[in-house]
Amino acid sequence: MASFLITLHFLIFTLCTLVKSQSNLCRTSCGDTQINYPFGIDDGCGSPYYRNILVCSESNHLELRTPSGKYPVRRIDYSDPHILVTDPSMWNCQDATHFRPPRPFSLDTSIHFSLSPQNDYLFFNCSEKDVIVEPKPVVCERFPDRCDSTCDSASYLCRHLPECTHALGASTSCCSYYPKATESLRLMLKYCETYTSVYWRNLGESQTYNTPPEYGIRIDFDIPVTTRCLQCQDGIKGGGTCGFDVGTHDFSCLCDHGNVTTYCKDHSQHGKSNRVVAGTATAVSVAGAIGIGAGVWYFRKVKAQAPVTHGVQSNENRLF
Repeated sequence: MASFLITLHFLIFTLCTLVKSQSNLCRTSCGDTQINYPFGIDDGCGSPYYRNILVCSESNHLELRTPSGKYPVRRIDYSDPHILVTDPSMWNCQDATHFRPPRPFSLDTSIHFSLSPQNDYLFFNCSEKDVIVEPKPVVCERFPDRCDSTCDSASYLCRHLPECTHALGASTSCCSYYPKATESLRLMLKYCETYTSVYWRNLGESQTYNTPPEYGIRIDFDIPVTTRCLQCQDGIKGGGTCGFDVGTHDFSCLCDHGNVTTYCKDHSQHGKSNRVVAGTATAVSVAGAIGIGAGVWYFRKVKAQAPVTHGVQSNENRLF
């Protein structure tokens, strides 16, 4: 009986802890990276357009999920909306002339993401029988569509590799090309040994002509702005967190007392929708705790009534 009471107290404590944690369901950071709307790393937080896109690992490293894999997130900029990710399979300065087989980077076209035009792709040791590798004429700067199929062997980046100008030997060829689709990227890699992505970092309006190149992939994103989300976030109206119902994807304003469909200080909503949909795992845990408690009680009750048979199973003492 004493052990049963200890177990029951433990379950009640766990249940209270889970309920208490419901007021802080949406984490606002992963490592050093801020997680703001429209993103969320907990299900039901942020916009449903970006559900399960960002993952915070156990070691507190933020990763972006795409059809081609998971990629470390270097930073997220919300004022100039973009995510900068790195691809460990791409070439980097440390590789020098040791080329590893890359995996073509791709994005889910159904998500409000797009590859930024500020990305440049460098391809190394391409077959000149299958790829048009030649310096682009000056006319291409004014009419880039006329030279779209050319991989520029005289590009600035090929002559000035960021961070490691002399990393490649004289026997390695380099050309710059911007593939407009994943299929064209795959086709290029069919005839080139490897590639890398260089992103032109914007240092601000006052430094328009000072945009240093960095290795990485810039992904632009949209921030869906709705009146309900603005009202929910308004400090005067309660300062809630914009989220969504994980079952229906309908908007929810996440508040300390639960979820509402308007804003936290809307008293007409209190008591109508006080369940916390962002914490699906929490709700399951609570139900599991109750189920475990009932199971322990039932098992002990049956065990107390069962005849002592010294381990011999019979029809009288069979549990299942």
